[in-house]
Amino acid sequence: MSFTHRSTTPAGRRAVTAVSVALAAVLALAACAPSPSPSPLPGAGGAAAPSQAPGALLADYGLDGMDARQIIDRLDALPVEDRPAGLIASVRPDVLALSDQGRELALPMPEEFYVSIAPYRSQTHDCVFHSLTTCLGELPDEEFRVVATDTATGTTVLDETRTSFDNGFIGLWLPRGTQIEVLITDGAGRSASATVDTAALDSASCLTTMRLG
Repeated sequence: MSFTHRSTTPAGRRAVTAVSVALAAVLALAACAPSPSPSPLPGAGGAAAPSQAPGALLADYGLDGMDARQIIDRLDALPVEDRPAGLIASVRPDVLALSDQGRELALPMPEEFYVSIAPYRSQTHDCVFHSLTTCLGELPDEEFRVVATDTATGTTVLDETRTSFDNGFIGLWLPRGTQIEVLITDGAGRSASATVDTAALDSASCLTTMRLG
């Protein structure tokens, strides 16, 4: 779904302008600082100016043919040094918003809700909507036990051992429309918990407040 299609009517042009402004605001709310010296995805054609057609944005980063879930799973798990230069990918509850060099693209999210969690011990950062290419947490490549429970029903929706990505985050796909309590425990038995709202369209997809203790 591209936001740069040109309408031939004044009303259509006004609608496109409004949507473009909204998407720009979405991308600006990805609060994480850029990661140091990221590199393009293999086969992405480097940092040279790609085709200006918005539909080519995914192809230029080796992501063509992928839906929002597949792109999120790939980018969040990439080694930090392999993250694509110039690409901003912001996870919202309703869309995955992508942008680079003036091109903008929004892909609908699947039925599940995505939250990326960066547990920490001594330092963290503010974040609302997770940036798949720039967010960095304190604890990369560590093993944690993750338990997610639906607070309304008491049902355990996830109970797994996870290794945090190279960016220090743990990505979870959760049921929508409810409150989920997430408990994370490290190898030394230190734990932290938080409640994730998977119902609201302004719910945070980036959780950086879980201090292990």
